[in-house]
Amino acid sequence: MSVKGLAAKFLAKFFVWKIKNWSKNPIETQNKVFRQLIFNGKNTDFGKDHKFYEINSHSEFVANVKVKDYEGLLPYIERILKGEKDVLWPGKPVYFAKTSGTTSGIKHIPITKESMPSHVNGSRDAIFHYINETGKTDFLKRKVIFLQGSPVLKELNGIKTGRLSGIVAHYTPSYLKTNIMPSWKSNCIEDWEKKVEKITNETTKEDMAVIGGIPPWVQMYFEKLKKVSGKKTISDLFPNFKLFVYGGVNYEPYRNTFNKLIGKKIDTLEYFPASEGFFAYQDSQKSNGLLLQLNSGIFYEFIKLKDMGLENPKRYTVENVIKDTNYVLIISTNAGLWAYNTGDTIAFISLFPHRIIVTGRYKHFISAFGEHVIASEVEKSLKLALEKQPLEVNEFCVVPQVSPKKGLPFHEWWIEFKKPPSKSEVKKLSATLDYHMQIHNIYYKDLIEGKVLKELEIIALKEGVFKKYMKSKGKLGGQNKLPRLSNDRTVVEEIVLEIKV
Repeated sequence: MSVKGLAAKFLAKFFVWKIKNWSKNPIETQNKVFRQLIFNGKNTDFGKDHKFYEINSHSEFVANVKVKDYEGLLPYIERILKGEKDVLWPGKPVYFAKTSGTTSGIKHIPITKESMPSHVNGSRDAIFHYINETGKTDFLKRKVIFLQGSPVLKELNGIKTGRLSGIVAHYTPSYLKTNIMPSWKSNCIEDWEKKVEKITNETTKEDMAVIGGIPPWVQMYFEKLKKVSGKKTISDLFPNFKLFVYGGVNYEPYRNTFNKLIGKKIDTLEYFPASEGFFAYQDSQKSNGLLLQLNSGIFYEFIKLKDMGLENPKRYTVENVIKDTNYVLIISTNAGLWAYNTGDTIAFISLFPHRIIVTGRYKHFISAFGEHVIASEVEKSLKLALEKQPLEVNEFCVVPQVSPKKGLPFHEWWIEFKKPPSKSEVKKLSATLDYHMQIHNIYYKDLIEGKVLKELEIIALKEGVFKKYMKSKGKLGGQNKLPRLSNDRTVVEEIVLEIKV
């Protein structure tokens, strides 16, 4: 084993030991983070406005600071954008992470010198857990690539601004600097299709061991690699490719497609990163759960999904959460986000240590008829359906059809297939999907049985439709993700209008 491999194993053991110490004491760990945040925030404008000097407990924090989304914090963020300091956090942010918003358009999420390390250390610690558990270090001497946004940053009143993945690219760890791809020049290409083409040409003849990125964009890269190289599978091209790292999108709907593209099963490692913070990562190959990062400058609160419509829903902490319940993730951070609604929904699969699964997005659901279907339910149903019927699905979006031309309303699944399925295959898949949806969502089952809804229908799309749609919206590649659930028909109507399906 190389010196680099031995050093990695030693460091992995050390960091895993440190992490186990705080993960065994989640309540004390979070209480410490809470006290530090309140202390550092009390002299900011936000802290003064919300009487941080009166806050000594979580209940007092709840009383003084209401839950806000980005729009709720926007008046403060706009002041920072104009050059003011000590607004949400002492001083000024070192970065603004740009991401797509809702009513406010582009969001500018502050990243401070205190919060920046968590964005880097989270991925490092995930790798160290992987090394410690598997003993594998071979990839450290081979090539690694993370498909990410451009690292080119602009400045707004002295604050560097860009995509989170582009910002993080400036913090490549020293042990990967000689291995990391693509070249800086290629990484700076803004046009995603041109970027993938350039990266493909750069990497085709390299010894790739680790590949990471959001699954739909990595799939695009894999297909390009096969076309350029003429190889049957990615394993034929990269025989030492052993680890796929992903985050942001549930991998399960892609797993069968990726297994075929790669040509074998390989290890996978899941991250839960966001512009607002690095929340969790997969700390074991024996579990799909993600270890919640309780010691990274983030204080977590959780609101039950079913309570989100209430005026003052109860806010839970790690001390009183329970397993197998959908929560909306609320955070306060050392970047100056206070009682901030991330819009992500999670569920705990274990406590002590606190491990979670990501179940979807609060605003990405279907409840046109009171069923409240969430992303994890549709993703799990599709995964199970495809186990019985090995069709290759590229991407999908589920919307309600409230006013059909005839008959009862229904859920409409717009599914892009790699190869066009026959009518009989679509019919069979529809029936299997509906069966699993009724198992996973009792309200949906009740509506079907009560003749409020009829069984779901599938709109089969040819390959490339969603890619064209995302390109038309200026959201091709990088951190951009197609919403898999929508409570209205905006997405599919735009597809019909813009792509002319």
